[in-house]
Amino acid sequence: MSATGWTLQYDAPLQALNTFHVQAKAQRLLQVSDPTVLPEVLALPEVAGGPLLVLGSGSNVLLADDVDGTVLVFTNDTVEIIEHRADHAVIRAGAGAGWHALVMWSLQQGLSGLENLALIPGTAGASPIQNIGAYGVQVGEFVQTVEAWDLQAAEWVRLDAGQCAFGYRDSLFKQQPDRYLITAIELRLPLLHALRMDYAGIAEELQAQGIEQPAAADVANAIIAIRQRKLPDPAVLGNAGSFFKNPQLPLEQVEVVLQSFPDLPVYPGEQDHLRKVSAAWMIERCGWKGVREGDAGVSADHALVLVNHGQATGCELLALARRISASVLETFGVPIEPEPRLIGAQW
Repeated sequence: MSATGWTLQYDAPLQALNTFHVQAKAQRLLQVSDPTVLPEVLALPEVAGGPLLVLGSGSNVLLADDVDGTVLVFTNDTVEIIEHRADHAVIRAGAGAGWHALVMWSLQQGLSGLENLALIPGTAGASPIQNIGAYGVQVGEFVQTVEAWDLQAAEWVRLDAGQCAFGYRDSLFKQQPDRYLITAIELRLPLLHALRMDYAGIAEELQAQGIEQPAAADVANAIIAIRQRKLPDPAVLGNAGSFFKNPQLPLEQVEVVLQSFPDLPVYPGEQDHLRKVSAAWMIERCGWKGVREGDAGVSADHALVLVNHGQATGCELLALARRISASVLETFGVPIEPEPRLIGAQW
């Protein structure tokens, strides 16, 4: 079933639409290339009133079951500069644009800011939901506007960064997951930007490459090299990147943990009284790095990454994640939570 700007498929396989490569099916798969048709297609009898799940590239979800209702995928992927000033530019990206391609395109235009977010899998439309971040940078720092269809109000909205309520791996869109359908984002990127290279490994990688005065593109290439060494390629080994968030704890609690585990890496938190501690370090200390149970496992290169060696189900991966979390809690007294959205299950 199709018309201009959209197609609708029934009993659709989702294995190619999630980076864990978990076998699951959608009752209906709706692909939209022209977001202006959303009010029309959402009113279709087959779609209206039923469950609706938006998938970007499926890089931040774990499908623990088949999906009832409709899975919506945006395929609008245009990226363009819509405003150019002396010190910055504003770029607009359709929800279906690939995130890494967007980062590299922005650098080619002489813009900076996104270099630390290179090689993160996913789409532009998904980036604000999780407020994706890496190496000390979060996308929310550069978001000027998020354009979305408000399912609750049945109207188009344009939300500025303040309205998006960005936090550590958090946003309005994550807090209200069934309300907004993000169709485009607009990012305000500087032409000159203080490079952030104080995160572990970046300066060392640049030094190893013989780069003494790096540009933004050099930082991006250094981070690509680091990520490729640490993180398995989802095209080769199913994964969703870092599965667990680094927990943020009150300083007093961190000091107690450090008394028993003085080597625990600790970083500044989102607020002055909070500290971020390394989930990867705790998971590895509990002996999980490289563990494999059937086809569900933990990467041998990075303890934060759960992997599907072939035929693991979403339920098997989730069960493994729960055992890892329980062991960290028992050993350190620190709860850790998943970054990906769980579909068909609760944490």
